[in-house]
Amino acid sequence: MAITLEQAKLNTQDDYDATVIDEFRKNSVVLDNLIFDTAVNPAGGGATMTYSYRRLSTQRGADFRELNTEYSPKAVETTKHSVDLKVLGGSFQIDRQLAHLGPATSDEIALQMSQLIKSTTTKFCDAVINGDSAVDAHGFDGLSKALLNSATEVTTVKDWSAYTTADAALGILDDLDELQGLLDGPPTLLFANQRALAKLRSAARRASMYTVNPIDGLLGANGHAVEREQYGNLILVDPGNKPGTNDPIIPVDEGITSIYAVRVGLDGFHGVTTTSGEMMKTWLPDFTTSGAVKTGEVEMGPVAVALKATKAAGVLRKVKVA
Repeated sequence: MAITLEQAKLNTQDDYDATVIDEFRKNSVVLDNLIFDTAVNPAGGGATMTYSYRRLSTQRGADFRELNTEYSPKAVETTKHSVDLKVLGGSFQIDRQLAHLGPATSDEIALQMSQLIKSTTTKFCDAVINGDSAVDAHGFDGLSKALLNSATEVTTVKDWSAYTTADAALGILDDLDELQGLLDGPPTLLFANQRALAKLRSAARRASMYTVNPIDGLLGANGHAVEREQYGNLILVDPGNKPGTNDPIIPVDEGITSIYAVRVGLDGFHGVTTTSGEMMKTWLPDFTTSGAVKTGEVEMGPVAVALKATKAAGVLRKVKVA
């Protein structure tokens, strides 16, 4: 069974949990659009937190045949992959005398919870792009590692810094068409940092293909609907900065950056969670019992991501933006 965060909200038992899930969706285009396969069952004697799958690595062809002859047998090739589900989040401690100072919307508990949700969201996005279990055993592998040396990894330099006129800027869209052409279907999400997205928006506006669309049922702090940027039907995603820093999740190194495109789906790129579907959990400080300092927590998981087909994602490795 596959669910989204919007559907997971319906499975929560507490009003606050539903609010927290909405905050995750507001803070992350990735989490709002990613499908999660509720496939891992950690209960019972054969408990496991590992999701194994076969990644389609080649495509098969088809032939004509002469009458009274047989077809030459062919088959697609797959490779076995496994990913371990992980949990992420954090905790904070607060003195009972400081918990509710000031307006309810900005008191210390609300502040700490909102910032913890924000950092958990960016930590997940960082893992989706840069995750490497060989570097961080507590995390999972992301797109950068999965696409290394694949058929959809473009390593030729794409110079976007030279596009200073309206006509020349359309070359950016040609590069994106090249990336999309490598995939096995129309991509859903395009990941890029702010500098690359600025170039892309400029080109898309000149081609009358840039739109900003509201999300039904999701309101921001100003009371207006949360909006998503799109290039045609492709949703533009800035993963943001690494939690606790000002370093972009998709870095710019000597003017060079990367751009990722993924096709979201259970046969493409998707998230993985347990059969319960309860991905978001919160624990508010309990001031009804003795003790001056109490702990609050937000946790996401167990979760991971899976790339079922190599051609469901692609990357431009060397985009020059400066």
